Amino acid sequence: MRDTHGHHDEIFYVPAPTTTNVFLLRSMLIEYLLSLVAKYMVKRRGPSHQGWRIFLRNHAPGIAAMDLFVVPTIGFDLLYAFVIVRLDRRNLAWINVTKNPTAEWVARQITEAFPWDQAPKYLIRDRDRIYGTIVTRRLRAMGIRDKPTAPASRGRTALPNG
Repeated sequence: MRDTHGHHDEIFYVPAPTTTNVFLLRSMLIEYLLSLVAKYMVKRRGPSHQGWRIFLRNHAPGIAAMDLFVVPTIGFDLLYAFVIVRLDRRNLAWINVTKNPTAEWVARQITEAFPWDQAPKYLIRDRDRIYGTIVTRRLRAMGIRDKPTAPASRGRTALPNG
């Protein structure tokens, strides 16, 4: 057949796509793209470093977090609540309240929270001044590694959300 310009119409037969054809085409495309990405991807040198999330998953049974925060009362007094939470199951290990927190008081709370061999390997805390040398010495004496949060991590808490 000729159209109005004198050209021949070419008729192509294209079979309807089947599930098998689509699957093969998709798998070939994925294989090609993976090889292309692998070709241009930067290769790491040395051992791979585990991320923070993997570290927490692997070491959660040996990690606890502590915090000291202000609790206003109905009479407008201020109380200070001290909390220690174990990260493996997010269970409350210790809580206590005082009107006048001192470094000695915090160190005593840590000792009472982890009697005998129940102390965690790591204790995450913020950089409050209340955790002075008395607290860090107590942690070291109990075999707990002190892990203060980064100085620029305002607004982040030691306790994970969820």
